[in-house]
Amino acid sequence: MAKLKTNSGAKKRFTLTGSGKIKRKHAYHSHILTKKTKKRKRNLDHFALLEKADLVRVKEMLVL
Repeated sequence: MAKLKTNSGAKKRFTLTGSGKIKRKHAYHSHILTKKTKKRKRNLDHFALLEKADLVRVKEMLVL
């Protein structure tokens, strides 16, 4: 049987933590930043953990 390929889009967007959780970046922090407040941009800057509902789908894409 052939090896499974990792989804290259998921590979760029998600990272694994040491404890096995999956980190993601917040949306809405790439462009049109002038109209967003400093507080909003600062809060979008931090990483977030993936929600439980999306975990199985993303793990399949990352071939974990």
